[in-house]
Amino acid sequence: MGHHDHHHHAGAFRWSVLLNAFLTGAQLAIGFGFGSLALIGDAIHNLGDVVGLLLAWGAERLSLKPPRGRFTYGFGRSTHLAALINGLLVFAAGLLVVVEGLDRLQQPEPLVAGPVAVAAAAGIAINLLSARLFGAQDHLDLNRRAAVLHLLSDAAVSAAVLLSAILVALTGRTELDAITAIAVGAAVMVSAYGLLKQALAASLDAVPEGHDLQAIESALRELPGVLRVSELHVWGLGGRRVALTAHLQVKGEPSVDLLRLGEERLRQLGIDHSTLQIEPQS
Repeated sequence: MGHHDHHHHAGAFRWSVLLNAFLTGAQLAIGFGFGSLALIGDAIHNLGDVVGLLLAWGAERLSLKPPRGRFTYGFGRSTHLAALINGLLVFAAGLLVVVEGLDRLQQPEPLVAGPVAVAAAAGIAINLLSARLFGAQDHLDLNRRAAVLHLLSDAAVSAAVLLSAILVALTGRTELDAITAIAVGAAVMVSAYGLLKQALAASLDAVPEGHDLQAIESALRELPGVLRVSELHVWGLGGRRVALTAHLQVKGEPSVDLLRLGEERLRQLGIDHSTLQIEPQS
């Protein structure tokens, strides 16, 4: 990641943490003060945002440190761990909201809709602004996508809370707040499940998303003199860095440019850290 990108995302993390910390405090105060479980659930999820953003920010800073000692690949994989923890936090927050919503259905409580609606609207604005600070999602690595998922899912939570507050004000049916909390919690858990699958796959050295293993193997087989490709492994090093190792069986004497050509071909496919071993045909 370039210096400009790092500076940009550090600013995005900083402002997102500050905005969401303020929002969490305000929503907790209004949720408890005016009886909205859905808003309290939103605040809890926002608190998860703050923790998740701090984790993602710290992991990104750690990933920039150079290799040292036993950590010969550096610390880039810390971003995978942060994404995994982020996914668990989002899932746990959704589960907590569902459980509390079911309890509130059994014991409805009065709700003052006006302040709750204002706090929910603020939540939508702050979370969408925070997500926008990171830029387009298709340019983000797994760690930053996890952070943005936190923010977008909480914007959805806030939108549901706002709708619930409006419906309670119009109908007087306070149980709608609990029903909304349950629905929102379930939706958050579903979104977290997708993130957890990606983060777990990355932690287990799966081929990173966006890289086609068959296309990579075909590109190596098409190199001059290569007969067979074996021991092909592709995995993520954290951030957008991807590593590859492979054995290339060649016919006769390998071209002196074979390794250079192979590395160039792999860089075109987004793989910037490759180790190729040449094996003459026996």
